[in-house]
Amino acid sequence: MKDKIRQSVEESIKAVAQLREPHALAFIEKAASLLAETFIQGNKAIIAGNGGSLCDASHFAEELTGFFRRHRRALPAIALSDPGHITCTGNDVGFEWIFSRGIEAYGRPGDLFIGLTTSGNSPNMVRAFETAKALELRTIAFLGKGGGKIKHVADLELIINGFSTSDRIQEAHMAAIHILIEMMEHQMFSQMAAPLSTAC
Repeated sequence: MKDKIRQSVEESIKAVAQLREPHALAFIEKAASLLAETFIQGNKAIIAGNGGSLCDASHFAEELTGFFRRHRRALPAIALSDPGHITCTGNDVGFEWIFSRGIEAYGRPGDLFIGLTTSGNSPNMVRAFETAKALELRTIAFLGKGGGKIKHVADLELIINGFSTSDRIQEAHMAAIHILIEMMEHQMFSQMAAPLSTAC
């Protein structure tokens, strides 16, 4: 059992270690700047994903609307997770429409859509990026497994490769999300607020 645990720990480290690669560092820097620019211009972030990636999308949003590392104003972010919307849309027209309808409802030109999908092939995520582009939202994709159909679709993308299961990919995605939020706060608020002494 210990050897199996050690192997899993090493795999997790290997996934997150991809963030040290030049393309990943550049992605984090550009994504942090795009997120900051979105908020400075008075726009919002809309975030979506399926399953564990939806939980990560909700986590991402609450770090913005609540607090991350600094006392600062709440930042407008929406995770497309409302069960009424999801079940209504899924039941009436199909599950592949749940995120695109949310983007249509909330998105405005200049807003930022952030999609998390470990396969890059989920039909509802493919349609979400299509709708975001059509409505003139800027886009960021967190991907895995080669990027799938969404590869090269978003304005910025991070692809975590080398894993056939979603868990390791999602661990690297969340590490990247935390770091880019940290960098966004540094850009927007480093001169305005002291770091929080406690966190949830």
